[in-house]
Amino acid sequence: MEPGSVENLSIVYRSRDFLVVNKHWDVRIDSKAWRETLTLQKQLRHRFPELADPDTCYGFRFCHQLDFSTSGALCVALNKAAAGSAYKCFKERRVTKAYLALLRGHIQESRVTISHAIGRNGTEGRAHTMCIEGTQGCENPKPSLTELVVLEHGLYAGDPVSKVLLKPLTGRTHQLRVHCSALGHPVVGDLTYGEPSGQEDRPFRMMLHAFYLRIPTDAECVEVCTPDPFLPSLDACWSPHTLLQPLDQLVQALRATPDPDPEDRGPRPGSPSTLLPGPGRPPPPPTKPPETEAQRGPCLQWLSEWTLEPDS
Repeated sequence: MEPGSVENLSIVYRSRDFLVVNKHWDVRIDSKAWRETLTLQKQLRHRFPELADPDTCYGFRFCHQLDFSTSGALCVALNKAAAGSAYKCFKERRVTKAYLALLRGHIQESRVTISHAIGRNGTEGRAHTMCIEGTQGCENPKPSLTELVVLEHGLYAGDPVSKVLLKPLTGRTHQLRVHCSALGHPVVGDLTYGEPSGQEDRPFRMMLHAFYLRIPTDAECVEVCTPDPFLPSLDACWSPHTLLQPLDQLVQALRATPDPDPEDRGPRPGSPSTLLPGPGRPPPPPTKPPETEAQRGPCLQWLSEWTLEPDS
């Protein structure tokens, strides 16, 4: 597995308005800190100096975020109008994301819906981390929903592990990592929410990857499926032994799912629960309350840099 470098930048989608990169693990998207020798912003400047926009803080308009330790699909808008159209899709909950992960233990259910509310952890020494509602020190928990489909059971460095597909139906900070940890199956290599015994020091990375992304803007549908990094041929420590759900079937179903109607605030279509047989369906994501003036202010400030004209 090659370490990240300024030259090692994988592009999985390019058009006049958008780039989608396959971000390396343990690489920050951007940073003003002098000690950050490698960021995605620096990789983009090195590869595409002509695309850097001096009117932005970092030279590039990142449409969403990925954690430092998470690899995978990340969309970059190449102009203000494109950034605004992508922002509109995220705001209207029309974006589809799916992640691959290796989780500790063998999950017995084929499909799991995780619905713990997530808030900031106010406990001393746990700054910048999140927790589920009911945890001591949990502040302002918000409804959160994740769909999980088990793909394979196997061993990682001799320990039982499940390979899963995760689909977040809400977008809370660290949502997938917190939800998997709350389930009792933390992400392999997660130093923040993983096993407390020091077990997570052994993997060379956190095993969470942004696998699939679809942003259906009015001008174009940005859709990518990145390579699966969790294969025995790429990591000899991972040894799958039981196939439960073929990944290619889920990918076909994701691609075939109609884009959500922006006017429809009901259940999000295309969740993994619709791709597998099984009784019942999970509850729909919570209805988003009307936007307040206090919430709208930061959005308009953000839009003033990223779009041609904010929505009125």
